[in-house]
Amino acid sequence: MMAKGTIRIGISGWTYPPWRGDFYPKGLLQKRELAYASALFPSVEINSTFYGLQTPASFARWADDTPQDFVFAVKGPRFLTHILRLRGIETPLANFMASGVLRLGSKLGPMLWQFPANFRFEPESFAAFLASLPQDGEAASALASRHDDHIKARGWLKADGVGRLRHAVEVRHQSFRDPAFIALLRRHDIALVCADAVDWPLWTDLTADFAYIRLHGSQELYASGYDDAALDHWAGLISAWAEGREAAGDQRIVPARADGSPRDVHVYFDNTMKPRAPRDALALMERLGLKPDEAAAAALVRR
Repeated sequence: MMAKGTIRIGISGWTYPPWRGDFYPKGLLQKRELAYASALFPSVEINSTFYGLQTPASFARWADDTPQDFVFAVKGPRFLTHILRLRGIETPLANFMASGVLRLGSKLGPMLWQFPANFRFEPESFAAFLASLPQDGEAASALASRHDDHIKARGWLKADGVGRLRHAVEVRHQSFRDPAFIALLRRHDIALVCADAVDWPLWTDLTADFAYIRLHGSQELYASGYDDAALDHWAGLISAWAEGREAAGDQRIVPARADGSPRDVHVYFDNTMKPRAPRDALALMERLGLKPDEAAAAALVRR
């Protein structure tokens, strides 16, 4: 049997009022929405960390609300990527690591670092940023210990259950179409996000031992859904990457290289303005033979 990486299909965030009474059934309490989503999907992205520091109590609650084998992807703060733009980020990065993210323990999956569309590739500053990212729980704990008074007594420095840390970067400026950028990511074993969107470049270079895909809606950003042909395309690409094969229609910055290594693949639907994201995610899971726990989800509604 061909070796294959783990495929996790999920959604970007889970708290959306238009989903209530649609994806989330009538009668489901809002406090159970994460539990419901995590019964159907093996992973979700935490978006709130992008907008501001959360608390250890929040991370602990999210971990408690999800199944044992569930994994969160965590978005890094826009304060580092959009406001500071990687300048003077040492302490803010430590604050983020101390904010409670390590309390997810074994459920802490990849960290996503999203950059704005006007952020250009500057090799020196980008290399310094990648080098500053902790690669395991021990390094993350050490970094977290350097937080400042913004965290104060509510900091969480323990890394119990946190092993190796994975990182992925999502870039949106054409200046990143540079072989030096791909070489830099490979040197640090950091994934380049394959992002499907209206106005941003879609690149499929594999730069780490896992792959990260974000599906934003290719006709209308954050809103348009994916038809059967599109879902078939993404299912084929995901299967190829999970099995260590080259995918048809690759759009790479550097020439393709097939190394035959199976990869874990994380996929998140970000077309969340309408309830298309969960529907599309479930349809993609079906194509890949992944089964949601519908019984566990239904039980939450009856409580």
